[in-house]
Amino acid sequence: MQLSSLLTRFNEPETLKMAKLGRELRARGIDVTDLSLGEPDFDTPDHIKESAKHAIDANYSHYTPVAGYLDLREAVCTKLMRDNGLAYTPDQIVASTGAKQSIANIVLAIVDAGDEVIIPTPYWVTYSEIVRLAGGSVKLVKTTLESGFKITPAQLEAAITDKTRLFMFSSPSNPTGCLYSKDELEALANIFKKHPQVFIMSDEIYEHINFQGKHESIAQFNFIKEQVVIINGLSKGFAMTGWRLGYIAAPVTLAKACEKIQGQFTSGPNSITQRAAITALTGDLRPTEEMVQEFSKRRTRVMELLAGMPGVICNEPPAAFYVFPDVHSYFGRKTPDGTTIENADDLCMYFLNTAHVSTVTGSAFGEPNCIRISFANSLDKIEAGFSKIKNALATLQ
Repeated sequence: MQLSSLLTRFNEPETLKMAKLGRELRARGIDVTDLSLGEPDFDTPDHIKESAKHAIDANYSHYTPVAGYLDLREAVCTKLMRDNGLAYTPDQIVASTGAKQSIANIVLAIVDAGDEVIIPTPYWVTYSEIVRLAGGSVKLVKTTLESGFKITPAQLEAAITDKTRLFMFSSPSNPTGCLYSKDELEALANIFKKHPQVFIMSDEIYEHINFQGKHESIAQFNFIKEQVVIINGLSKGFAMTGWRLGYIAAPVTLAKACEKIQGQFTSGPNSITQRAAITALTGDLRPTEEMVQEFSKRRTRVMELLAGMPGVICNEPPAAFYVFPDVHSYFGRKTPDGTTIENADDLCMYFLNTAHVSTVTGSAFGEPNCIRISFANSLDKIEAGFSKIKNALATLQ
């Protein structure tokens, strides 16, 4: 049986692969500590769940508009003005079945075969694969640990060509937790101003998981706002990963294009989730703030634990719930059975199969010297997982 050649253009997400391998080990009775998935270990706040229950009783059980209920899109506009000082109208908002679908809509609406898409490394695993699925050409721009894993205006300017159609980045970042300041974003915006054919996809899904204060969006610079598409959603800031709702804020023409594409894939997102989303976006943020406080405590402890691992180099992340340490000093060493650790892929598999801790290789994010470790888990499990990692590293010769 022959399947489509489309399947050869892109790879399975490494994050999901590691989660699947971890589940397989657990099914065999092995105690695996999961430090791989980007999912808050918190339950959805009660006031949001109550609104969903009410929506079921109120019979929100029918097809929804492709772009989402009008009052949900109005709620997104209210949130963008309240939290970000950004003025949008409901016809500029499209709600989707998760932010991943929002990103896919954007790429499919913008990118043709042969178009170039600039992505600074490290980047979220799905960006490059969606571009390849659309037939576009991925141009990776390498950043460094020393630069805080942020692209410079000079690097951006050098990467743009007459084939460039889209720039994709996240702030706060997955996998590094890096944040772009207002000044840094303005410097990039001044480059984009000279290239009005380039769209900017600003992934802000980790907006609320911020340990340094106010979130800054590149959409705040009005001279490029018509080039900017904001990606956001409920998964990270409201512990609603399974509810599956993301959204975009974009120029009207692009929003309508995404609505057209979505109409042929899934149509509108889940009706009950949309009603809960209105409550999440416009309601009490104290549960989110309390969750962030807990993440901050874990971050402090994780940095202490990393400091006790010789040869591991890591910046303290100002946002999100990941650390992204450089572990290349362990490449070339041998395991107790004589196997050589050639790269981060090998190291992560060694942690999984020997120490029974799941992490994610940095090569999946475009940075082969690093690994991603999530601290979206309890402190007890973090302590146990890092202890296993430290012991596993100590056995390498």
